[in-house]
Amino acid sequence: MQPKYPIYIISKGRWERRKTSRALEDMGVPYKIVVEPQEYKKYAKVIDKSNILKLPFSNLGKGSIPARNWVWEHSISVGAKKHWILDDNIMNFKRLNRNMKTMVTSGTILKCAEDFVNRYKNIGLSGFNYDFFMVASSYRPAYYLNTRIYSCILIKNSIPQRWRGRYNEDTDLSIRVLQSGQCTILFNAFLAGKTPTGIDDGGNADELYQDDGRLQMAESLVEQHPGIVTVTQKWGRPQHQVFYSHFKKNRLIKKDKYKNLKGVNNYGMKLIYLEGKENE
Repeated sequence: MQPKYPIYIISKGRWERRKTSRALEDMGVPYKIVVEPQEYKKYAKVIDKSNILKLPFSNLGKGSIPARNWVWEHSISVGAKKHWILDDNIMNFKRLNRNMKTMVTSGTILKCAEDFVNRYKNIGLSGFNYDFFMVASSYRPAYYLNTRIYSCILIKNSIPQRWRGRYNEDTDLSIRVLQSGQCTILFNAFLAGKTPTGIDDGGNADELYQDDGRLQMAESLVEQHPGIVTVTQKWGRPQHQVFYSHFKKNRLIKKDKYKNLKGVNNYGMKLIYLEGKENE
């Protein structure tokens, strides 16, 4: 089962690794990878040209913001009401169910997430939690309401916010969407096996994370959202701390045609053993 909405991967300097595109290809999921013109030929050597979109700009020194906004407008131009935007360092996707994290081999979990979100009027952003944040043996709800959405994001195209700034753009967008009264959904039932930030070369690592970049990132977010964000120390480095409790009053609003479903719909997903595939 395939997702309804277009999937975009933004990538820079990672044509050799291309983790997310490989993961989607293994799952048979259609996608577009968005690259700067000076790297097009390098990506075209390892990815089908029909899957590559060339940006009309390069090396702006603004991180991924221009590419993200270009993707947003491109998705609108093709008539999509929502779009997925993925980082380029996602190795796999998993379903967390009954205390078991299982790699998936199709795009069904993307379709499941879309259908859930489409039951409601006021979800601006949704997405998958990181695999490394979720311990299978401990209890977690199927999703968290009104928190940050990172790296594997489903965006409602009609919301007025856009990507901005230079640092922490995903946190900033999440906060502004919540400030507008919209909700966010972070799925725990569906997970992205993402490489931790800063591990891979390329991407934003070369432009944003060097020297005191971490501190600048955290301080810029405090400046944008005083009273909601503070600077703290996590994992031995400066890090922002967001108090999402400010948005606990944001409530999901069901669509007028919403119908309560009976039973469990597993969308045809079955738990099987595949030799050579990691299952936890």
